[in-house]
Amino acid sequence: MASAPAFRWRIFCLLSFSLFFLNPCQPLSPPLGCYSRETDALRWRHLHTPPGYAPALLAPHTHAMEEPDVVATPEKLQEHLPLSDAGNNRVAVLLMGYGEVESYEDFANYNEQALNLLTAKFAPVPTWIYPPLARLLAIFDRHEWGHTHHDFISPHNAIFEKQRAGIEHELQHRWGESVRVFKAFNFCAPFLPKQVLAEIKSQGFDKLLIYPLLVVDSIFTSGIAVEQVNKALAEIAAGSEHWVKGMRYIPSFYNQPAYINLMAQLVEDAIASKLAGQYLPSQIGIVLMNHGCPHKAKGFTSGIDESQALYELVRERLIHRYPLISVGWLNHDTPLIEWTQPSAEQAASNLTDLGAKAVVMMPIGFATENHETLLDVEHIIHALQRRRPDVTYLQMPCVNERPDFLQMAAEWAVPHIEALLSQEAVSVKPQMALPALHSHDHHNGHHHHHDGHGHHHHDGGHHHH
Repeated sequence: MASAPAFRWRIFCLLSFSLFFLNPCQPLSPPLGCYSRETDALRWRHLHTPPGYAPALLAPHTHAMEEPDVVATPEKLQEHLPLSDAGNNRVAVLLMGYGEVESYEDFANYNEQALNLLTAKFAPVPTWIYPPLARLLAIFDRHEWGHTHHDFISPHNAIFEKQRAGIEHELQHRWGESVRVFKAFNFCAPFLPKQVLAEIKSQGFDKLLIYPLLVVDSIFTSGIAVEQVNKALAEIAAGSEHWVKGMRYIPSFYNQPAYINLMAQLVEDAIASKLAGQYLPSQIGIVLMNHGCPHKAKGFTSGIDESQALYELVRERLIHRYPLISVGWLNHDTPLIEWTQPSAEQAASNLTDLGAKAVVMMPIGFATENHETLLDVEHIIHALQRRRPDVTYLQMPCVNERPDFLQMAAEWAVPHIEALLSQEAVSVKPQMALPALHSHDHHNGHHHHHDGHGHHHHDGGHHHH
């Protein structure tokens, strides 16, 4: 039986495709950007062998899934203390996450933004259908969260605020008020990127570190973060010079050795405290869960290679002690769209078929708890228990606000902040941008330009790094 989230997405796609085929003349969402996928062998080797990879000693953490503190954060912009005398050389860190609704009244608006930013990247759905679809999905969301899960409120936003505060605390140990961390959510006001960037500008910051706190680099994570930032910066530009004088970017951390070590350590600690006394190592299955990815994303980077690399690196740390390990993808099952396999449910089932008496469900592709790691995994475990009640299932938490994770997340930002603080301000004058040119090369040597055309011919695709 399909889980409630999977059922919701099936209905969404069936309605979308039905309406599309009934209205074949309706224009589709235009392709966005030039965020291309790289598949050469050199990139694949880089994904699997990060420089300086070595085990590190990490503080133990032996708790499996606990009840999270479900706290709705108040809808107000971030408050900061008045500036100390830090001069003008300061850096604002824009820490970005998805965000999740805390009021059921916001479901329709949230869904419409998600459809525009996410679904448009991989599904041929006409944009005119987004508003009614968003309202329809909101009905299913309200039923799932309100009725099925007893008025569930996602802890995501409250946890993300703790992550923001913890990372800022670490960075201010080094730089004081010269560095501040601002959170932005892709889909949740009043923390939309355009709102937060306006606040950053009003506080006098002119150097910016864009930092999506999302494990894997893809068009669905850091890609939409950059898209939103670019749109917001274009909207709030003023004067002859752009207010941003320096910019850096951290796309992801899926291949950072410290994060890989932490994932393996959490699994080992949970097994030692919960399962080792009852099961042999060969009887303990481990599902390392990544966010599912569609195989085709209009040429954008889908995140499959990066997620697979993360899985392989964590598996390498565990496989000699625990032979039964599988990747498991948390997919949004949709018709006509090919998603990554095996699903988390199929992966766990496969391991039990191979003799696993206990299965650890460990989210490695998620840094912050959300409705997928909580509700979707809970649905999966209940489905598995109905088929195999003799098997023990251990649901693990995300890293959330663990101090060791916040410390490493702050360290990843250090070289970029150092570079921003040390570099001279760069003056960008938008009015000096050259007009778009349209050129053709002909065999007879004739070469002409058409000013004002907004498209170009290229020999190859752009690559996002």
